[in-house]
Amino acid sequence: MTLNLLTVWSLRISLAAAFLSAVADRFGLWGPPGAPNVAWGDWASFVAYTGTLNAFLPASLYAPLGWIATVAEVVLAVWLLVGVKLRWAALGSAALLLVFALSMTVTVGIKSPLNYSVFTGVAAALALACLAARPGNLQAR
Repeated sequence: MTLNLLTVWSLRISLAAAFLSAVADRFGLWGPPGAPNVAWGDWASFVAYTGTLNAFLPASLYAPLGWIATVAEVVLAVWLLVGVKLRWAALGSAALLLVFALSMTVTVGIKSPLNYSVFTGVAAALALACLAARPGNLQAR
């Protein structure tokens, strides 16, 4: 196995795990709200946080935005794990994470996206997109 193949796999799994972990959290699979290491713990808390990041929009859009983000994260995670449309999955991951990082920065400050390594996730997704653009990086030699 080449270093590039190992790098591609580690990026794919890391990004997919991050998306799926966030989705699990908003459905309470990591524990209830307020439990250690739980960001939301339920859907209502996640929608409230979505509202915090999108306070410039009407409150009626918070839940639909939450669903859009959730579906996007699940689809991107599956594509990353399965290897379907890998370059597009990586670019979509970078775009989704960048929007999240920028909205966090604008609404709650730069410390939150830095604490949660969101910009690192953007960089990882962009690195994967670059590696996926070169077919020789995706197969064992």
